[in-house]
Amino acid sequence: MERSQEHLLLAVHTAFAAGLSIMKVYRKKIFKTELKKDLSPVTEADHASHWIIAGQLESTDVPILSEEGKEVPYQVRKQWKKFWLVDPLDGTKEFIRRNDEFTVNIALIEGQVPVMGIIYAPCPDIMYFASDQNGAYRIMEYSKEDGTIQNLQDLMGHAEKLPVKIPRRHYTAIASRSHRNEQTDLFIKGLQKEHPDLKFVSTGSSLKFCLMAEGKADIYPRFGPTMEWDTAAGHAIARDSGCSVKIHDREDDLSYNKEDLLNPWFIVTRTP
Repeated sequence: MERSQEHLLLAVHTAFAAGLSIMKVYRKKIFKTELKKDLSPVTEADHASHWIIAGQLESTDVPILSEEGKEVPYQVRKQWKKFWLVDPLDGTKEFIRRNDEFTVNIALIEGQVPVMGIIYAPCPDIMYFASDQNGAYRIMEYSKEDGTIQNLQDLMGHAEKLPVKIPRRHYTAIASRSHRNEQTDLFIKGLQKEHPDLKFVSTGSSLKFCLMAEGKADIYPRFGPTMEWDTAAGHAIARDSGCSVKIHDREDDLSYNKEDLLNPWFIVTRTP
């Protein structure tokens, strides 16, 4: 088995294990929550997921950059040819609100490009994964299949290729549930002029990328702050399903391992 295929299988199993740790906290009546320096929330579930992911991916000898890990100076990480980019719990606000819209995000970056992406959504129990070699896929009710997946052939045998052929009558836009702003609303109004039958959907975390990859939406504008670990896994999955992930008002794709890990505004679109 090629090294990259070994990495894909390991990352899928790791995302599931991290998701189980998150759900143990989610089921508690009360869980620990605090604010980070940037005033964003972090919970005990974020930390539990991080340590599982860091421990399991350590065997690959590929460096890890995680939202909940130690900061790595740019002078160090700019030397990395390949690294894991991780958000142990994407959608912490949604987790705290208990609306089920949160995910585990793991991406493999090579040369500033996400070449592999894994997103596990614990509540709907769906595993999304993609690689440049294999394309983009999902596995519904993944928890029922995990014990039977021993190799890449098993993984692919249980998976459904994305996008899924879903009949839709309306042009559909998707946007953030927690980070909606005036710029997004104006953009949506512009779309409504072009598409009078426009349907609008809002959801949390990287599930927006997943809905784009599934073929359930046509466009996802993000005119607000995101970090590289928020988007890398979803970027890979959406792109490998036939979507583009472009910087707003430019033809350049989002890139990774920049000195400043803050993303510019971007738009995800499905190519007809």
